[in-house]
Amino acid sequence: FPDGISFLILVFISVLILFTILGNSFVLLAFIVDKRLRSQSDFILLNLAICDFLIGAFTSPLYIPYMLTGKWILGKFVCKLWLTADYTISTASVFNIVLISYDRYLSVTKTVLYRSLQNKHSTTFLSMGAVWILSFILYGPAVIFWENSFINSNGSVNICVAGFNNIWYVQFGTSCFDFVLPLISISFFNLSIYWNLRRRSRKKSQNFCSQSSKGKEKETTISTIATNSVLASTQLCGTKNSGPSGQKGTMLVHVFCLGSRNTSSEIDSDGRINHMNIQLSNLSRDAKVAKSLSVLVSVFVICWAPCTCLISIRAACRGYCVDPFWYDLTLWMLYLNSTINPILYPFCHKSFKKAFQLILKK
Repeated sequence: FPDGISFLILVFISVLILFTILGNSFVLLAFIVDKRLRSQSDFILLNLAICDFLIGAFTSPLYIPYMLTGKWILGKFVCKLWLTADYTISTASVFNIVLISYDRYLSVTKTVLYRSLQNKHSTTFLSMGAVWILSFILYGPAVIFWENSFINSNGSVNICVAGFNNIWYVQFGTSCFDFVLPLISISFFNLSIYWNLRRRSRKKSQNFCSQSSKGKEKETTISTIATNSVLASTQLCGTKNSGPSGQKGTMLVHVFCLGSRNTSSEIDSDGRINHMNIQLSNLSRDAKVAKSLSVLVSVFVICWAPCTCLISIRAACRGYCVDPFWYDLTLWMLYLNSTINPILYPFCHKSFKKAFQLILKK
């Protein structure tokens, strides 16, 4: 790059790295300060924040001089260390997204099982450790022991790439393991959550009306609950006022159908109505869980998909058909995911939002 462009790129990337480090440091600090952040989902988010912090503090800074000069100047050992860390940490980020999706899937579709696992931190820690071990096994040995073809006669390296960098079937296979298969798993968990919420909303619509109608013409209220990501409609027979939903962000809209002279005694307002509100509240809560997960996953796919596709294409043509500019651009898009994640946490998770507010007040 020309000197002027190199300077602008350096400034922009430095700011990006700074935000990545500060943002994820804030997440780690929130976990230390707020003892309430000890649920299973909180620990998994902590694991992802550690990955993102390491990307900002170690792997991405070492790539800056290599990208700007086109030469690796830090020696063979640091090259191997950087490649091993880069592949392992990046893959661990992907697997953590899968783990988060699975956690949300259990919380929505397997509520009883999920509650039983909340106090079993050993299971969570094993899952977190398995993410790192599997990520290292997938790439680490190959990076360490597979020498690249750019080693000089004196053992130094000017180009720091893995030995399998231009072997297309290896790159394609690893891309399947570290992106395609995780993406399929994530899609399955998200779709399962969506269909579960949809099925529950329809079931409530049928149950509430069937329980209230007993062969007598009654006044009917059609209550529509508008949640963040699910539109669930339920019919309730025999009441004029069901009261507020009790859930922030939820609105009940009532449409009354005339046809009864006395409706106040048809439904026990302290019984069936309260039970309905609890069910609708649970549905609204799970819908918010689904929305927060969809945002996190969408950002992940947007940031990761271009680089993953380009790596496979680049390996197929041995690097000759892909301009280095596009490779660098997609790689920094991948690194950008680590900058965005800590911004999403307080918006998608109330527990982290409260923890951040607690830190800022001190």
